[in-house]
Amino acid sequence: MGKRANQAPSQRQLRVGEELRHTIAQVIERGALRDPDLADVPITITEVRIGPDLRNATVFVAPLGGSITVAENQAAAGVETEAIVAALQRAASFLRRSIAKSVHLKYAPNLTFEADTSFDYADNIDRLLGSVGPREEQ
Repeated sequence: MGKRANQAPSQRQLRVGEELRHTIAQVIERGALRDPDLADVPITITEVRIGPDLRNATVFVAPLGGSITVAENQAAAGVETEAIVAALQRAASFLRRSIAKSVHLKYAPNLTFEADTSFDYADNIDRLLGSVGPREEQ
């Protein structure tokens, strides 16, 4: 019997995911990626989710400070985030080699990068709750 897809991650998955997050952040901070789309762009690695077999990892990224939530600037922030994700995806093989050198795993996981929308979702919930206001009792 295999694990169900919606089962919570194991302690090992969480530990390895956190180690990968630190390693990727160090490589980016060091400036080892020479992609023009990543030049002078502060990036936050918010989370790394790794599969049960430790062979595939999804890396969630956001521009430092999160996306801009003002309506007229939201499209520009989305384009910036997409460019960051595309640049990191191009550098995935380099990052995988860096992980293989520093993290002691049997296999270096395949990396997939995605934009982290959890901050935008939380801002939307806060805005909705703020618009409702307190209820008056009668």
